[in-house]
Amino acid sequence: MKTEDARGRRRQLRDALRPEAEETPLSRRAVWADVALAVLVTVVALIVAARYPGDGPVRIGPRAGYALAPPPPPLPARPLPGARLATGMTGAGTPPWSLVVLSALPLAARRRYPLAAFGVVLGAALAIGGDASWINVLSCVIGAYSAVMYSRYRAGATAGLVVAAVLAGVAFREMDPVLPGWSNPAVVLLLTGALASTVRYWRRRLADSRDRFTRLQQAQEEGTRRAVEEERARIAAELHDVVTHNVSVMVIQAGAARKVMDTAPQRSKEALLAVEAGGRAALAELRHVMGLLAAQDTGRPDGPADGLEPQPGLGQLDALTERVRAAGTPVTVAVSLPPDPLPPGLDLAAYRVVQEALTNALKHAPGAAASVTVGHDGDFLAIEVTDTGAARDAPPADGNGRGLIGLRERLAVYGGDLTAGPTLAGGYRIRARVPWRTA
Repeated sequence: MKTEDARGRRRQLRDALRPEAEETPLSRRAVWADVALAVLVTVVALIVAARYPGDGPVRIGPRAGYALAPPPPPLPARPLPGARLATGMTGAGTPPWSLVVLSALPLAARRRYPLAAFGVVLGAALAIGGDASWINVLSCVIGAYSAVMYSRYRAGATAGLVVAAVLAGVAFREMDPVLPGWSNPAVVLLLTGALASTVRYWRRRLADSRDRFTRLQQAQEEGTRRAVEEERARIAAELHDVVTHNVSVMVIQAGAARKVMDTAPQRSKEALLAVEAGGRAALAELRHVMGLLAAQDTGRPDGPADGLEPQPGLGQLDALTERVRAAGTPVTVAVSLPPDPLPPGLDLAAYRVVQEALTNALKHAPGAAASVTVGHDGDFLAIEVTDTGAARDAPPADGNGRGLIGLRERLAVYGGDLTAGPTLAGGYRIRARVPWRTA
């Protein structure tokens, strides 16, 4: 247990010392803003150092004791320009220009190299010493804030800030600020670091919230896209089942009517009536499918929308086989359904299996005899449709196998499967097996 705790602490320490991921590159506007800030602070620092030398935030020398102070010297004839931030003795003179520039100009890289910029600014301010002015203190505050706010090495930035506060406290330990003791440079740097840490924490929380919202939005869009694609595939399969069967019957009947139109007008008339019946059936099923797509919520859950009929099922096999017989394909049907009603979706899928198999027989085996067997074996519904093969030569029918693919997808939803292939006698067989119990 102690070993696991030690490993956990070491892991936390490694995570704290590990640099954070690189953020997005700085924009050109941010770079120019930092450069402008650094130039402005540098110019102000040079002006202050030139016109008001020694106008620093603290007094050089020992702190004032409790003994009575000597009488103050007479005031000069003209007051010195500039507001002093400290009382008592000032620095010895104007600090070197190089140190003044180094105490402000590195702020141009405060977001690109925050730790390095803060180190240079702080070192220059400590080197200036008693001649440091308020603008040098402001540069250190900006550098400390940037180091904690933008550095990838968060632990290093925090440690560096503590070291900087200690160095500032030691360097100015004999200085006597005008404001109370809590305003000494060490405390100011620590408060600046605490403020930067708080701002960074809330910015990180806000960025994480935005990332989670973006991921959720993308997941929702992806789910919507998949749902739309699945619905399109379902609609395409439904239209294929509706159109292919009825149009195949119509084409076969129209061809038969054309062949016997001159020699047997009555048979031609019967074939044309079958074409008309097939067209009406196709229109009715298409109207049903399109009505489901365009139907709005009528607020009446007790019945279907106006003008819509229930989806077909095994109860409509008689009408289906009659249309196939009218197209010239003899069909025998043997149905033995389970004692309990089939679920509506499964009933529709079983009907589509029979419909697709008979449509393929019409298209690929004209003149063949077909047989349909629907039974159940325990919890499984078994469907078998066979044909005897083409009875006469016929041109190959166009097809891409989409019907059988759609049937397998339909049955897979209910845990079923479908097999299709030629028989030894030269015909074709389609078998489907699917669980019919919902629970």
